[in-house]
Amino acid sequence: MEEKKFNETSWKHHMKGGDGPDSYACNSEFQKQVLISTEDLIRQQIDEHLNIQNASFDPQNTFRIADFGCSIGPNTFYAVENIISAVKNKYKKSNQDQTPDFQVFFNDLIGNDFNALFRNLPSDRKYFVAAAPGSFYDHLFPKKSINFAHSSIALHWLSKTPKEVIRRGINKGRIHYLGGEKEVKEAYAAQYVEDFGRFLNARADELVDGGLMALHIVGFADGDAFSLSGIRMEYEILQSCLEDVAALGKITKEKVDSFNLPHYFASESELKALIEANGSFCIEKIAKMASPSGHKSDPKGFTLQTKAVLGMVFEEHFGNEVVEEVFRRFLVKVVESPEFFYDKYWEHTIYFVFLKRKGVN
Repeated sequence: MEEKKFNETSWKHHMKGGDGPDSYACNSEFQKQVLISTEDLIRQQIDEHLNIQNASFDPQNTFRIADFGCSIGPNTFYAVENIISAVKNKYKKSNQDQTPDFQVFFNDLIGNDFNALFRNLPSDRKYFVAAAPGSFYDHLFPKKSINFAHSSIALHWLSKTPKEVIRRGINKGRIHYLGGEKEVKEAYAAQYVEDFGRFLNARADELVDGGLMALHIVGFADGDAFSLSGIRMEYEILQSCLEDVAALGKITKEKVDSFNLPHYFASESELKALIEANGSFCIEKIAKMASPSGHKSDPKGFTLQTKAVLGMVFEEHFGNEVVEEVFRRFLVKVVESPEFFYDKYWEHTIYFVFLKRKGVN
């Protein structure tokens, strides 16, 4: 077995744990709406592409599902139960005398609040459960051990901020590549190529021949990365809040300049090119989904959602006291900017990607 080295940065980029009012569990309606919007689509794809005649899907064997970037629920349970329901329906339609047992692996970084996840498990679940802590950019399971892989609104997170951006300090005055210089965007894009390639390589090894993978990925249409968008405005407001706190002397300007969010929003052409270059998967479907409105015109709700998703990254770099001050100011500035919620600024895309592992049909 290949020795895996612990990446000491791999625990940092997780959602806010617990069950409190500022937790991810209570502030992930946007993510839930993404799952709801593709519920029927996933069922259709499973019905069309799951080949239960393949020996890997013999009902005598356990059907194993992995959700990569599960966070703490309840959305991961919703996604898993929809997959299991669709798989069971496929077996029944094929006149199988039995359906397999199901085992679900919930994956997230080791800093994820797995205790909260397991506290929230549905009491009436019809599947076995295990945690799989670690970065989904690494190998997490034995070869050919997973039947179905799933990941939703997680793959825009990079494994790290591009080294070139940090080393050369080429993104001062911004916390992200959106709206920045071309060379910054190119550094982020190069990091995404590396990371998404690692994700595909790992899943190619772990999925059985004919195994399926469903992904929801936040992105932009080709050529839109530098246009004004809600995401870009959100990051610029956060940047201005950090600058305000620095002006008060609570953090240094150098500390602000060294902070860059590890997010990249790929286009459809980029996703297709990377999947095709990997060569291990058939692209069964890529569909552009309308982005859910989330906390539309609700500054407080949007602030809580943003803090639940990004707060831990800010805390790691600046400390908890600064995080509270930043998001207090963020709420005030969002309230003062009603145009922030205009529909035209929130037309980024959710890509639904459905893949099949090449091999036995």
